[in-house]
Amino acid sequence: MTTETTSDVKPQAGGAQKMAFQAEVKQLLQLMIHSLYSNKEIVLRELISNASDAADKLRFEALADNSLYGDDSNLSIRIAFDKAARTVTISDNGIGMSRQEVIDNIGTIAKSGTKEFFQSLSGDQAKDANLIGQFGVGFYSAFIIADKVTLLTRRAGDSEAVKWESAGEGDFTLEVADKATRGTDIILHLREGEDEFLNDWKLKTIIRKYSDHITLPIVMKASEWKDGEQVPTDEDETVNKASALWARSKSDISEDEYKEFYKHVSHDFEDPLSWSHNRVEGKQEYISLLYVPAKAPFDLYDRERRHGIKLYVKRVFIMEDAEKLMPQYLRFVRGVIDSADLPLNVSREILQSSRDIDNIKAGSVKKVLGQLEDLAENQPEQYAKFWNEFGRVLKEGPTEDFANKDKIASLLRFASTHVDSEEQVVSLKQYVERMKEGQEKIYYITADSFAAAKHSPHLEIFRKKGIEVLLLSDRVDEWMLGSLTEFEGKALQSVAKGDLDLGKLEDEAEKEQQKKIEDEAKPLIERIQTALGDKVKEVRVTHRLTDSPACLVTGDNDMSGNLERLLKAAGQKTPDTKPTLEINTGHKLVNRLQSESDEDRFSDLASLLFDQALLAEGGQLEDPASFVKRMNKLLA
Repeated sequence: MTTETTSDVKPQAGGAQKMAFQAEVKQLLQLMIHSLYSNKEIVLRELISNASDAADKLRFEALADNSLYGDDSNLSIRIAFDKAARTVTISDNGIGMSRQEVIDNIGTIAKSGTKEFFQSLSGDQAKDANLIGQFGVGFYSAFIIADKVTLLTRRAGDSEAVKWESAGEGDFTLEVADKATRGTDIILHLREGEDEFLNDWKLKTIIRKYSDHITLPIVMKASEWKDGEQVPTDEDETVNKASALWARSKSDISEDEYKEFYKHVSHDFEDPLSWSHNRVEGKQEYISLLYVPAKAPFDLYDRERRHGIKLYVKRVFIMEDAEKLMPQYLRFVRGVIDSADLPLNVSREILQSSRDIDNIKAGSVKKVLGQLEDLAENQPEQYAKFWNEFGRVLKEGPTEDFANKDKIASLLRFASTHVDSEEQVVSLKQYVERMKEGQEKIYYITADSFAAAKHSPHLEIFRKKGIEVLLLSDRVDEWMLGSLTEFEGKALQSVAKGDLDLGKLEDEAEKEQQKKIEDEAKPLIERIQTALGDKVKEVRVTHRLTDSPACLVTGDNDMSGNLERLLKAAGQKTPDTKPTLEINTGHKLVNRLQSESDEDRFSDLASLLFDQALLAEGGQLEDPASFVKRMNKLLA
């Protein structure tokens, strides 16, 4: 959040040190103070959620060092208010923070995504509010209702406490403080006009609405009516249910409770798209509550980012973002898994080699894919929203998860020549249902853009015959196709690879005519082959083209031109393969070539034919200057 330097630190009276926020944090505070949240009640939710996380972290560290509990092993969160002082205090007896942790960790925005956060802001307060939780800046929401925030904290196992204080105006102070117990107290000094938070009924209503699912007891003083107002008593009252929501029966959990729990585990301000709550019993016992979000996080395409599954064992928090519980292509899934079989001291090393974890992962993946299948079949509009957010990530699945390849394949969506727009709405099942009589393959083309795929000359014969072709332009498509080679017994075939054979889609008369054209064109083929030399593997008469003069084709087992360009752009070496040039003998340019007797002009025309075909594929010329020179020469 900040970097402590000599110039940052200014000694104050009483030993306090003044430190400056980073410029980005100042900007964030201004957004918060000017009511980025449309609902101020969410402030309390965010701070209670942070307190719950602090308790989870203490439980985890105490597995290795039980002395961290001291003489206080009953974890809880306490909410109190003081009308005279106009303060609300949120206290926990969780892990607490050291001085350096206070500097580093109050709001993780500066550690992960500051720049991306501000780039994502649109100026629409309702939309921008959804970003806050994703970037881990919920603590700063306190300044929406408070003009000063005081934080007292002592880390478990430490003897020294720290006091952090800020008015949200660009700096804060740090000093050593007196605090008898571990944990953190956050004291909100309320702004004028925020007196609604100094009300017992109001605070308890907010807690029950947003934090009822928190597994820790959230404690306030019980109240009684005296002289027409509620007055706190000396008795404590647990405000929330204080039980693990996922451990409760599905029939006892409302839709709103499911949604609020999602917001707690995901720090997302939008409702989830769907969820799946399951209890598995038998040889292995565990509970899973898994959510599919409605919106993609800003770092979705960073494959090194941490996952969103929390691991519990017998209701005890063990690990956050347990990467072994969900494969990479489902990294958008959020939720919890609670096992009754794993040891309480489970470590990441044990997770790596645990058969139980493998079984839990397999079962959880099956549930998520089942959720998506249900959406696709019964709520196609909702599935379209999911695909727009997460489709490219799901396309990583066939390569990563062979066991579920067929299920994943049925969930994939593509653009195609059957649809006028570039929307990816065509499933492989729909494609197969529309296949022509006698069609044996699923045809596709890959390119670096939808426009390049749609206008590729390779599609000409398919358009003429009314054969649908999938138009693939996502970078991940080439990787996916390495594993997704067939669907329901139909092979996937690139229209830009190999010697095109339409099989039963061509009648005998067409095949005889094609053979006659090939025989007549042999002398021309040989001249072009000689003129182009080692630029091409071979030259042949095309089956594909109806309007264009030529196209480039790669071998069945060779790397596609699009993949080769992608790898080169990434700095990867590629094998030195030569394309095949196919020519359309019915085109005027090819006829002009055939009648050319001057060998120099013939060579220029042949090179021009090759270069045009390369450009039409989205390729780059090795020698653009020579291409321009030849073009100018022929035009002149």
